[in-house]
Amino acid sequence: MTNFMFIPSLISKMLPTDYVGFTFFVGCMAMMAASAFFFLSLNQFDKKWRTSVLVSGLITFIAAVHYFYMRDYWASFGESPTFFRYVDWILTVPLMCLEFYLILKIAGAKQSLLWKMIIYSIIMLVTGYFGEAVDTGNAQIWGLVSGIAYFAIVYEIWLGEASKLAAAAGGNVLSSHKILCWFVLVGWAIYPLGYMLGTDGWYSGIIGKGSVDVAYNIADAINKIGFGLVVYNLALKSQTN
Repeated sequence: MTNFMFIPSLISKMLPTDYVGFTFFVGCMAMMAASAFFFLSLNQFDKKWRTSVLVSGLITFIAAVHYFYMRDYWASFGESPTFFRYVDWILTVPLMCLEFYLILKIAGAKQSLLWKMIIYSIIMLVTGYFGEAVDTGNAQIWGLVSGIAYFAIVYEIWLGEASKLAAAAGGNVLSSHKILCWFVLVGWAIYPLGYMLGTDGWYSGIIGKGSVDVAYNIADAINKIGFGLVVYNLALKSQTN
């Protein structure tokens, strides 16, 4: 019982104007709720789609756990939890790439496509972390490499092999693939913008500097939960057809 007496001392008071802390808290709850939804819905799908829905739940669950720690880090230090954010992304972004492969398997997607997209995503994130937290003096160089990897993913899903497979599959798979493509093109675009706002480079004189934690948190929730809902809807439609 005495251990519970220490709990209040570990909880920082959240001010009404702390919008960053608020979005960390809401993001944590939203992604935990989404995880419960995806996990509890698994039994209604056959084996063909169960893995896709499971991965959707894992993406939001991993994010929820990291947001729990990021919320506490922000409350304790008032600093952007860069390290925890990148650990979250290095686990969840490759899983989001996996979602493309899983829905395109029906059209004959090969594992080479999966590994190509995972490698692109890892390069994008590792170089982004180096530029933002390790070698900040060369942030614009690391950011360039990260941006090239990001656009390689965009090209792959919009014009490359993944796009051709989606067109071959047609129907619900094609429409779901296009929605996921828009998530990557528009929803993921907030991340390179945040990178430029948080680091120094040729772009600083154009867009300035500032904190984008609120935008990051909102984008994370929309992208990760949205990805999962698109896959869930595809699985649901495939069950009823």
